[in-house]
Amino acid sequence: MLRKRIAILGSTGSIGTQALEVIAANPDSFELEVITAHNNADLLIAQALAFKPNAIVICNEAYYEKVRDALKQEDVKVYAGANALNSVVEMSTVDMVLTAMVGYAGLQPTIKAIEAGKEIALANKETLVVAGQLITELARKKGVNIYPVDSEHSAIFQCLAGEFHNPIEKIILTASGGPFRGKDTAYLRTVTKAQALKHPNWDMGAKITIDSASLMNKGLEVIEAKWLFGLRYDQIEVVVHPQSIVHSLVQFQDGSIKAQLGLPDMKLPIQYALGYPNRLKSDFPRFNFLNYPQLTFEQPDLESFRNLQLAYNAMEQGGNMPCILNAANEVAVSAFLHEEVGFLEMSDIIESCMAKVAYIANPSLDDYVQTDKEARARSLELVSK
Repeated sequence: MLRKRIAILGSTGSIGTQALEVIAANPDSFELEVITAHNNADLLIAQALAFKPNAIVICNEAYYEKVRDALKQEDVKVYAGANALNSVVEMSTVDMVLTAMVGYAGLQPTIKAIEAGKEIALANKETLVVAGQLITELARKKGVNIYPVDSEHSAIFQCLAGEFHNPIEKIILTASGGPFRGKDTAYLRTVTKAQALKHPNWDMGAKITIDSASLMNKGLEVIEAKWLFGLRYDQIEVVVHPQSIVHSLVQFQDGSIKAQLGLPDMKLPIQYALGYPNRLKSDFPRFNFLNYPQLTFEQPDLESFRNLQLAYNAMEQGGNMPCILNAANEVAVSAFLHEEVGFLEMSDIIESCMAKVAYIANPSLDDYVQTDKEARARSLELVSK
């Protein structure tokens, strides 16, 4: 069997490092072609020495000489900068691009990869949140498959195997509820950065962990699901499931529901996306029902956790509104992590931006770029106030 040649955008982050574990465990199935990082030069160098990829990119050009000098004895091409990132995904030696970068930064290289006809394993949900219509139309035009890596979207994708001809009545995305499940606004007003970074079930980077605590992560996933599975906003439901065992569910028009279950481990959805259509053997820990005698489900609290409702509003309005939501959220989360705003103030910033940044019903790529800039500028003004 030919090995699939993989490029990992964001190899030093949580998804990227776990993807490298998957590749290392399946040397007959995968070959690592490209890895990239933004600032983490030391880990990128270590990964390059361990995996010997064809090429690497350090996006922050200030680290170029450090990375180049560390690898000068190796047969590894070293590049730097955003343009290099957009170019390496077009290499003829790449079959699939895993987009594991966090945030809006993942949009342009994903577009370039689709234009080059590469299969996409998508862990960068913001790509579809910001420009879902543009991305899905481009993928259709280029005949490119997009395989979801988020555990919830992977679950939906797995439930749809063998069902692609059957209409979906609705999908149900599960949320752990994060560290503040059941807490009211009075409590949330006092939340610290340290508390918000303690997720009960998943080990993720700081940005995604804060998004999970505020339920914005689920809001972004709702918008992503709309584009991945061609759904209306009223066909996507969210339930809080604290154990994180049922990763998501699909209900069909006959009323039957299919669910995908497993222990919280991102390596499984990563491996499923990279190896599709084959399920590769793994030594991941196995789920035992007897260890989880109770699986519980409850409604999300949209009054205390407004971000999920804001995401539904943005999805219903469409156009560039999800782009505004995403940009404002990225600024708000960064401000919270720098202890410049409180936990609940993140929602205030996002809501204000959605009300004030110019709405465009049918945006072009240039419109998305402009919208992102405008929403960030307005959000930074609100932070400074």
